[in-house]
Amino acid sequence: MVSSYLSLLERRYSDQLDEAAREFIGFARDGAKRLDRLVLDLLELSRVNRCGEAITAMPIMPAVQLALTNLGMAIKDSGATITVDDAIRSSWVMGDPTQVMRLFQNLIGNALKYRKPDVTPIIRIDGRHLDRHWEFSVGDNGIGIAPEYFERIFGIFQRLHAREEYDGTGIGLAISKKIIERHSGSIWLASMPDDGTTFYFTLPEGSVPT
Repeated sequence: MVSSYLSLLERRYSDQLDEAAREFIGFARDGAKRLDRLVLDLLELSRVNRCGEAITAMPIMPAVQLALTNLGMAIKDSGATITVDDAIRSSWVMGDPTQVMRLFQNLIGNALKYRKPDVTPIIRIDGRHLDRHWEFSVGDNGIGIAPEYFERIFGIFQRLHAREEYDGTGIGLAISKKIIERHSGSIWLASMPDDGTTFYFTLPEGSVPT
């Protein structure tokens, strides 16, 4: 709402504003938009446990496909190459379909965001069945993360880069971790600076309908 009123103010009184005033309104509008995104992400974080759907047996592939569809514009703009392992296509887990989709969307979105300049992103989504659960991974060829930050990045408001470099609220991975915890799974990563990142997570296996 604040950003809408600022835009209205700029349009209605543009002929009375000098360049400095327009710049200040632009700063205020950008800040209001960031605040809107922050509030929405905080609401989503708070609702993971309170407002989630029932956890039921579900196939993984539709969740991955919907995540890729939602990220379609970012994928197109980056020219990313995304490969989905055949095991994903036949895997069933116990999950909340909306939250599992959001989990994949967060991790794939991060792989697109933290890409190397002038390097085409290559993202691979893998899965393998282990004892009573599935292990999935989302790997990329991006800028990577130093090991000393592995725990920190799952905290709320934790950013390793300036907002001018990479946009975002710093809550996406905290949401991802909370989703995994609700599903009694684990999430971790392997990475080195300038050598890409792979996020791994587990979900309980689900029974395939007969």
